[in-house]
Order: sequence, then structure tokens, then C-alpha cells
Amino acid sequence: MPQLTTFRLYLLGIALLFGAYILLEYNRPKPLDWTPSYANKDKIPYGTFALYDQLPRLLGTDSVEVVRLPAYSQLTGSTLSDEATTTTVFEGEYDDEAEQDPAEIVLIDSTASDESDPTSRTAEGGTAADSSAWAATPAQADTDASEVADTEDEESENESSENEALLRMPLRAEQANYLFINKTFEPSGADIQALLEFVARGNDVFVAAERFGSSLLRDSLGLRLQEADLATHKGAKGLPVIDSVDIRFTNPALASRRFRLPGTSAGQRIVVEEGRTGSTLATDAKGQAVLVRLDHGRGHFYFCSTPVAFTNYFLLRPRTTAFAASALAYLPARLTWWDEYQKQGPIGEQSLLRVVFAHEALRWAYYLLLGGSLLFVAVAARRRQRVIPTLNPLPNTTLLFTRTVAGLYRQGKSHGLIAEKKVTLFADYLRTRFQETSPDFGDPEFRERLSQKSGVPRPRVDELLRLVNFARTAPRVTDQQLLQLSRALSDFKRESR
Repeated sequence: MPQLTTFRLYLLGIALLFGAYILLEYNRPKPLDWTPSYANKDKIPYGTFALYDQLPRLLGTDSVEVVRLPAYSQLTGSTLSDEATTTTVFEGEYDDEAEQDPAEIVLIDSTASDESDPTSRTAEGGTAADSSAWAATPAQADTDASEVADTEDEESENESSENEALLRMPLRAEQANYLFINKTFEPSGADIQALLEFVARGNDVFVAAERFGSSLLRDSLGLRLQEADLATHKGAKGLPVIDSVDIRFTNPALASRRFRLPGTSAGQRIVVEEGRTGSTLATDAKGQAVLVRLDHGRGHFYFCSTPVAFTNYFLLRPRTTAFAASALAYLPARLTWWDEYQKQGPIGEQSLLRVVFAHEALRWAYYLLLGGSLLFVAVAARRRQRVIPTLNPLPNTTLLFTRTVAGLYRQGKSHGLIAEKKVTLFADYLRTRFQETSPDFGDPEFRERLSQKSGVPRPRVDELLRLVNFARTAPRVTDQQLLQLSRALSDFKRESR
């Protein structure tokens, strides 16, 4: 019972400590999470809750929808197996050959951009001398009138073949903007083909990411990222710290304002191959592009290498809040799809413990529960019982008993009884040791046989048997006679073989 009481006290103490820990953790200020999630549900510094909340006001439309599907499924309204993905990618190569002809792109896209995007037209200022626009290649500038005429003749044929190829992928009919703000933009091959055809039909895709993971996208649009050579300075502990990056828009109306971003989150620059039609919309202090527009068919791709500028932290800072608004102003006011598939995954295919792992406190409580269960199984789940006391073995008190009985006989002067018992034990010794079941102590043959069996000389045997016979027949035995008999018996047992 005392052990059970102690165990209960231990449990009570542990429960009190655990309750105090929970109370302390509950009242402690939650540490700031600087994880770059870019999710529209996160209010952390590097989430995009503020941008998604203000997106209808920035775009001038109430039609903003969250997409939790791959781009191919969103644009076509159907899913795609691995086999179909491979087939679609190879079928789309027919369109890329027609769209990547520099002369054809310049003729088509220059007209399309002026007619379909009034916002970008205002941003560029309507001047041909704008250094942010890419010109045609020298070979195109030297093209004579006959080559231009041949190009115009081939243009109608290419447009008809392009339209025929676009019909192979049944895209949705409505015009829309598709917005991606991610840490890494990694669409599949089918997603890229769907986005290319989606933009070619007069739609816009805005991508803000630090990494573009698809090589097919780079091959189709001639776009790649490269690391910027950023300056560093010594920090508080003497370690090198990357300097901040100043970004400005190339539009003269916005060029006077600069936006400062951390160099660790703005270290990528956009490089576009020659012969591609588009504009550089924002650069750093060295003139390297961070926001570009690429014309594709009747629509536009917008690529930004600083997605951190669209997060809550920089959107709510007065000095950087205008960057996101100015960048998104190039998109027309119409239906906009906000992609969350590459950040949160599809709806309905999450873990059963998603609610637990979505909150740090619940996640650590789950880990603590697992660890406590394992500890309980290893330590406290075994069968509990009373402590078994250690019992010492009982001592051999035969000698002590013999000495006690002998002492009683000596006190009572019963030497004859002691001598009689010694003789009885001697007869038992002869029976078990020398197989003499009925010894006759007065028989000479017995004495000779006993001397031979024991190896004791015959005179010694005769003397011993004389003392034995005396003890058996004497009416009284003195102390000296009893002692002499005891010594003779002990010597015989010791010397017999």
C-alpha cells in the first residue's frame, strides 16, 4: 500500500507539472514563423494572405478564384494519365516550331500587345525608344521587301496550322489571368503545354518564383534564371552579410521610386534569349531584369524572380507595398485564377492528421503523446507486485544440536548413555563402511577381518574393541574412560582406508 501511495503522488506531481507547462506555453508569445510558404491562408510574414485579400481591388475585378488543381486540369477540365501526358507533350511541339520563328513572333505579337493590353501600353509610355523593349535580330532588320512579302504569305498558312493544332487541346473558353506565386514553379510537361496554348489564345499568366524547375518552359520561351553577383558587408559578428537589392520599374512614370528587398530573397535575375518579343518591366541597380513580359501568341507571360515582394511583410510595408500593385497592374481586369495547388496540394488528398500537423502546438503534443506511450510501454506497463523479501538460507544447526545434547548428558553425569550411543554409531559405521552387518566384537576372525579391511594394525583393533566391550558391559563409565573411548573411535575412523 505505501508503494501505491507513492506512485499516485508521482502521478499527481507529473500532472501538475504538465498542466503548468501547458499554461506557460499557452500564455507565451508565439514565435514568429519566417517560413516562405506563399500560401493565401497564412498570415505569417512570408505568406500571401494580404495580397489575396486585396487582389480584387488591385485587379479591379471581383472574379478571383482559388485553384487547387494542376494547370492542365484547370484549363481543360479533365485529368491526365502519365501516358496522355507524354502524348500531349509531343503533340504540342508542332505549335512551338511555328511560334518560335522570330520574324513571325515580332509581326504578330507587336500588334497583339498594342490592341489587347491597354495597361501595358500605358506603362511603356508608347515610345519606340524605350530601352526595356527587345528589338528584332539584325537579320530581320536587313530583310528586304520581297522577304517580308514571303513572310506575310507564309503567316496565314502558319496561323491556320497553329489554330488547327490548338483545337487538339480542348481549353476552357473564358478569358482569364492565371497567377502563380511560389517558392519554386514546377509545372509538369502537360501543364506547360496547356499554359502555352492558354496564353496563345489571348490570356495572361503571371509567375513569381525564385526557381523555374521545368526545362521545357525554358526551351519554349527562351527564359532562364541566373544568380546575381550581390555585394556583401561585415555584420555585427564580423561575418559577411548580403546587401539589400534596390529594384525599380522601367516605366518612366514609376522609375523614380525604388523598392529595397533583402538580397537573400532576391538573388535571381531573369535572362531571355535574343529574338524573343517582350519587355523588361523591372530591373535592379545594375540593370538586370527581375520582372519581364514575354509575348506569346495573343497573350503574355509575366515572370518575376522576387516572389518575396508579394508577401505579407513587404506588402504591408509602406516603402515596398507599391511594387506588387504596380506589377499586377499590367494584368487586365478580368477573371483571375490564383494557384494554390503547388503550395497546398489538391483538396481531399491530405493526411488524416493534417489539422494536427497544421498547428505547431498540436504537432508537438502529438509527438509528446507518442514518446510518452513508448516510455509507458517500456517502463510502467510491466506487472507491478509487492517487493519479495530476501530470505537467508537456514543455517546447519546439527553440530550445535549435538553439542547441546552432549552438554546435557555431561551435566547429568550420564557417561554410560553417551558411551552406549557412541558404540551404536560405531556399529552403524562398520555396517555401512565395511559391510559388517552383525559384528561380534569378541570373535578373533572378525577382528582379523576388520584389521585387513580397515588397514589398521591388529593390536590397535584389539585395543579399540576392548574399550567398546568395556563400555557395553561396565555398569558405570567415568569421564576419563569416556574420553579414551571417544579418542580411540576417532583415531580408527581417521586411519581406516
